[in-house]
Amino acid sequence: MRGDSLFMTFQYAPAVSRKPRTPPLTGRQRSILWLLALACIPATYANTLFTQTVAYAAQDFGVSEQGQGIGAAVIRWGVIIALPLAALADRIGRRKLIVWCAFGAPIITALGGLAPSFAILVATQTIGRPLALVLTILIAIVATEEMSRESRAWAISVLGIAAGFGAGIAVLALPIADHSLGAWRVIYGLSLIWLIIGVVLQRKLPETTRFTQRHEKHLETATHIDRRRLIAQSLVAIFGNLFIAASSVFQVRYLKEVRDYSALTITIFVFTTGTPATLGLLIGGKFADSRGRKMLATVTFPLGAIFFAIAFSTTGSQMWIATAIGGLFLSLAYPAMAVYRGEMFPTLHRSFASGVIMTSSLIGGSIGLIWAGIFLNRDFSYGTVMRWLALGPIIAGLLIFKTFPESAHLELEELNPDDVIDTESQLGAN
Repeated sequence: MRGDSLFMTFQYAPAVSRKPRTPPLTGRQRSILWLLALACIPATYANTLFTQTVAYAAQDFGVSEQGQGIGAAVIRWGVIIALPLAALADRIGRRKLIVWCAFGAPIITALGGLAPSFAILVATQTIGRPLALVLTILIAIVATEEMSRESRAWAISVLGIAAGFGAGIAVLALPIADHSLGAWRVIYGLSLIWLIIGVVLQRKLPETTRFTQRHEKHLETATHIDRRRLIAQSLVAIFGNLFIAASSVFQVRYLKEVRDYSALTITIFVFTTGTPATLGLLIGGKFADSRGRKMLATVTFPLGAIFFAIAFSTTGSQMWIATAIGGLFLSLAYPAMAVYRGEMFPTLHRSFASGVIMTSSLIGGSIGLIWAGIFLNRDFSYGTVMRWLALGPIIAGLLIFKTFPESAHLELEELNPDDVIDTESQLGAN
């Protein structure tokens, strides 16, 4: 998965004369952020695994590019599992679902290594990947609910780096696939290592304070989702992922078959071009908290897609540079766009709304994958297909500019007044 970068240049100032812009994290916040960073690793490993290995599994099973695109789209439709689970987290809590998914996602993902056919491989990932997606959703929600108003996007950027670590392990394991035709199966089996993290989360992760306070007062029916906000964010997710999903899934195939890269060379390419994204995450998170989210996402998200599309039309150093710049811009956009998903909705509907937005992104991704697979099978070039799909993020940027509010420096209760008003009325009634 792509898109975690957010740190603008740090502004150093004499420590004796100025207080830091961002309040230091409390002990509880530091502990929770550390645990959430751990949880990111199995989530993104499971989310990245099929994308990185599909070209090798398809070669083993004799599946075409169109078949790969359809398979990846089917896996994304596994979101029908993710949405009700996300909604359940608004009723029973974030912690329970995080622990369940931290165990379930690695176990079911690992079953892909035993698949006797491409269809069975797709079936296992259609269950395992949605569990990882729910884990990803809830990680962001817990961070949004527990961090201060001046550090929400920064925390998301830190988690983005941790997520990149989980995805990076999947990429690092890719050379295993070069050893034999079926060696890609070993990479799936490695998923079981992350069960250790499930044990840690079960023992140490607390429930969020905001959820506990509102759930105990039974305020589920007293608050509501702003439909305009939900529709706007869902449309951005659909248009944005037309390109993001297709470029992610087909990049390995492109490098392997068009550029004749080995698994080791692909790994070097991904890590080299992805390194600037780490810096981008830090800059983007800091900028989103200090200067605002809206313009940052409006500008950097479309630019990232444009440069990635250019990479599919070039070769040599130009391809490497374009990919690195595209990743940098997408990572700058990531903290702002990710934190919006939780900020714009009340506590007892936050998980469900985030699930709807995630569902929308997977719908957009499925459409992009199917279109890309069809046109690539008809001998359209990768560059042509990706340039057309890059129109999606450009439209998404325009939607962000036109419909998203600025949420920096505001408490969640200021952004969602129902949470405050209804809490006060409930207390008065009691």
